[in-house]
Amino acid sequence: MNMDKIYAEQLANEYAPKDASKVVALRKLDKRAKLPATIFTYTFGIISALITGIGMCLSMNVIGGGSSLMSVLGIVVGIIGFVMMGLNYPV
Repeated sequence: MNMDKIYAEQLANEYAPKDASKVVALRKLDKRAKLPATIFTYTFGIISALITGIGMCLSMNVIGGGSSLMSVLGIVVGIIGFVMMGLNYPV
């Protein structure tokens, strides 16, 4: 009989509405406030890494036909990508 009562109380506690504390509410608010910045940071980082990769491919003559103009363009594009990666940290 006592085990039935304990089991019933456990079930009732599991499905009863829980009161959220102020700490939990502040954590949710903090996470929601930081979400746009996190999304921007990851997106900007991925884009800058792709730009750097395109510059590296151009400078190593993997794409672009192998001309010296494309190699120079690849170096410039790669440097732009590295600068974007460097700017991602302070932003």
